[in-house]
Amino acid sequence: MTMRKLLIVTAVIFAPFIARAEVVGSVDTTFKVFGPDHKIVVEAFDDPDVQNVTCYLSRAKTGGIKGGLGLAEDTSDAAISCQQVGPITLSEKIAQGKAEGEVVFRKRTSLVFKKLQVVRFYDRKRNALIYLSYSDKVVEGSPKNALSAVPIMPWSR
Repeated sequence: MTMRKLLIVTAVIFAPFIARAEVVGSVDTTFKVFGPDHKIVVEAFDDPDVQNVTCYLSRAKTGGIKGGLGLAEDTSDAAISCQQVGPITLSEKIAQGKAEGEVVFRKRTSLVFKKLQVVRFYDRKRNALIYLSYSDKVVEGSPKNALSAVPIMPWSR
């Protein structure tokens, strides 16, 4: 029973560290003698609530000894580009504006306090989905942000 509790507690603690994105590629930006190089990582993720929207996120990843051990804090620099990859049907919740600012992606960028997030908005007037990426901290966030709009278009095969 004790081992089971330990596994549950461990899963709850480390669940936020599980990424929902897949790495597409990366480029090194600074050579580090000890530990991995600083790099820009490109990741792809699908909107969990809107089928056929894929977002590509590029973000800085700190290397060096601290980065290699997972102790470094990544910078708040990120860019996002989202595309329609098939026919889109909005859920009633999104179409009615009840999911405004809903988090669709979250990635920790420091050991404890900082995370990169992507939130979704629906612009009913222009029939478009808007994805905003930004970084926040427990004490102080960053005004650095990036935006991508996906106009919902008819899709033919």
